[in-house]
Amino acid sequence: MHDLVIRNALILDGLGGVPYHASLAVKAGKIVEIGEDLGEAAETIDANGLALMPGIIDSHTHYDAQVTWDALCDPSPPHGVTTVVMGNCGFTIAPCKPEDRKLMMGHLTRVEGMAIEALEEGIKWDFRTFPEYLSMIEQQGVGPNVAVYIGHSALRTYVMGPDATTRVANDDEIETMRGLVAEAMDAGALGFSSSTHEQHVGWGGVPMPSRLADDREFRAIAATVGAAGKGTLMLVKGSKTSIEWIEDLALESKRPVLVSAMRHHPASPNKVFEDLAALRNARERGRRLYGQCSCMPMAMDFSLENPYPFEAYDAWKSAIEADGRDAYIAVLKDPEWRAAMKDEIVNNPGMRIFRGNWDTLTVGEAGTDANRALEERSVGELARQAGKHPFDYFLDLALEEDLKTLFVTEFSNFDVPAVTRILQDPDNQISLGDAGAHLSFLCEAGFGLHLLGRWVRELEALSLAEAARRLTGQQANLFGIRDRGTLEPGKAADLLLFDPSTVGIGPKRRLFDLPGGATRLRTDAQGVHGVWVNGRRLADENGPISVEKSGLPGKVLREFAA
Repeated sequence: MHDLVIRNALILDGLGGVPYHASLAVKAGKIVEIGEDLGEAAETIDANGLALMPGIIDSHTHYDAQVTWDALCDPSPPHGVTTVVMGNCGFTIAPCKPEDRKLMMGHLTRVEGMAIEALEEGIKWDFRTFPEYLSMIEQQGVGPNVAVYIGHSALRTYVMGPDATTRVANDDEIETMRGLVAEAMDAGALGFSSSTHEQHVGWGGVPMPSRLADDREFRAIAATVGAAGKGTLMLVKGSKTSIEWIEDLALESKRPVLVSAMRHHPASPNKVFEDLAALRNARERGRRLYGQCSCMPMAMDFSLENPYPFEAYDAWKSAIEADGRDAYIAVLKDPEWRAAMKDEIVNNPGMRIFRGNWDTLTVGEAGTDANRALEERSVGELARQAGKHPFDYFLDLALEEDLKTLFVTEFSNFDVPAVTRILQDPDNQISLGDAGAHLSFLCEAGFGLHLLGRWVRELEALSLAEAARRLTGQQANLFGIRDRGTLEPGKAADLLLFDPSTVGIGPKRRLFDLPGGATRLRTDAQGVHGVWVNGRRLADENGPISVEKSGLPGKVLREFAA
């Protein structure tokens, strides 16, 4: 007697094989048989031709804080995600000393757009070290499977305290970091993550700690991961970080390196293709370097009460450091400060997510009824009409509306032919949903469903089988997750049942259900008929299924193959 049989499904094996119709049986959380006439089961579902694929492995999330109060990692499982990789970009909450918790939460507020009230009320700090963090979330239970990087910024803060944001580490500090990374790898860390990206600014406008690390620190840590004989390195590269240097880290560690974020930007339309070509050349030399790419246009909702897209500019630091709202408003009005910002946006945009693309920045929601006619119009157009510089118009409108104006913009990745070219490279890793972060700005946790709907069904840029492979089997192979990612007997029963003719994501909705009443954006899945984690159903066509805490089916993944 099987626990579950799904009959009459279109099987997508996660390996890119030709889809075929069959039934699949599950027992004790494992796939035990695929074929016909599989016998009796405690539960039988007639898929009636719906597609059945492995559950999506989301390789770029930031659930590190949220998982401590929301073990289900909403909204990922209803979007077909059965495994989440946390701790990306170096922005983890473990290890962390009690005296550094406030600083750590402040950094996350700035760099990942997390509401401080949600972090202060929600995070459970029943840990200090990285192994204690893994044990804590394992003991509380998790909905999806969870894999966790040890993050560079948390590591530096643990060793160096506030100095982590101001200077390079000395030899003793580097040696301490190496010991902590080795300890984390022994405990089951997926690997090590970091960032050199200019956009990554922490509390008080300082660079995130990883940006202060020098070459010898990076090499020492890469070698430590390599000594474990397993694991992955993940890096968000800044404008001054060369692929050649990253290749050296791959050589030092002899481990795969995921390089983020490979998005197409109209201000530098060839840059992403140059980087991806350099990664391909490195692979041809035997280095396992892969670009993390997105199938979503990078879009954000924001106001000047929380101006994340601009905070990475050096000149904006004066606004961040302003003491109180009145002082902040005074900075926004200052002509000299405005001139400095205009100059930097034009002459030194670097890899920042906003680079002066005023015609794709629109007024999403006016802060006053008198300005409703401005909604859905671009700042560039409105500024030309008003005879103003767009930055002045942008600030003046927000100030007129007491900073309540909601702006919406697509920064990058909205050129369909360019993104098609990126996605069709079979070695590029599709991810960058950022689930768990920037919750008041965006919600891209459903990127996998968007890939299956937009890029497979509507644009026919990828086949259904290839899209399934890129979301599952390819991810599992890169991380050394050997028991998941494909539909084969003996593999874990992480499953997604969906309708290819309707799969996708719905419109954004704003909720106020985070700890402390903080807000977030959420999208609903479309065309999903079932999501199973280790054989337990977490979602159906009506959305998430309520589960008792004792019944949480996920596992904290600690074993990764070489």
